[in-house]
Amino acid sequence: MALKVLIVDDEALARSRLRTLLGDCTDPRAEVVGEAGNAVQAMDQIQRAPCDLLLLDIHMPGVDGMALAENLRSMAAPPRVVFVTAHAEHAVHAFELEAVDYLTKPVRLERLQQALQKVQRLMTAEPSEVGGGTESLLIQERGRSERVALSEVIYLKAELKYITVRTAEKEHIYDGALSDLEQKYAHLFVRVHRNALVARRCVRAVEKHNDPVEGEGWTVRLDGCDERLAVSRRQLAAVRESLVG
Repeated sequence: MALKVLIVDDEALARSRLRTLLGDCTDPRAEVVGEAGNAVQAMDQIQRAPCDLLLLDIHMPGVDGMALAENLRSMAAPPRVVFVTAHAEHAVHAFELEAVDYLTKPVRLERLQQALQKVQRLMTAEPSEVGGGTESLLIQERGRSERVALSEVIYLKAELKYITVRTAEKEHIYDGALSDLEQKYAHLFVRVHRNALVARRCVRAVEKHNDPVEGEGWTVRLDGCDERLAVSRRQLAAVRESLVG
């Protein structure tokens, strides 16, 4: 099934470029169901013909994209929103409005395809996963912002001043405190060592190993990655509980 997409941008050239890029998207495919040059036109089209996704510009005459996204949240079943803008400084506010992604112009096909895949994953998720909003981390690196669902995270590991956020596909760098994440998401993660939390759902096995330098110890084997993390003796019982919890 193709995602039904409404393009909202006050610049006709920008709408045309997005329409062309969407035509090249294959996984998933996208069907452009309409275009709007401002927020009023967009709301009118949404009410007449519901869509799955808005590709939404921020700076437009009259009501801007942020205000439109805020209004959409009052709908019973609002479309997903991906912001498309030349202004990267609005990323944090955009994710506060539960935007799926934030693309900066000129949009690359690869990034647009990634955004569509995120929308598709949200739409096919079980209702229990998305009810009340999917728990996630806002990652900001290399001049871009991305929301990473905690349901995709395998482990969180503190290294120097940052935290490595490991998913099955890649690693992200998160600026925060491991202790804060442990306290907030204790239902999802268990501490295995002073510098690492692992997703409870990913704990596959706890195994003894012999290190030439540190001697006998324990490691945890995780679903989704080949890397094994050290388990401190203090945390061993809690990690084992995750296997049967």
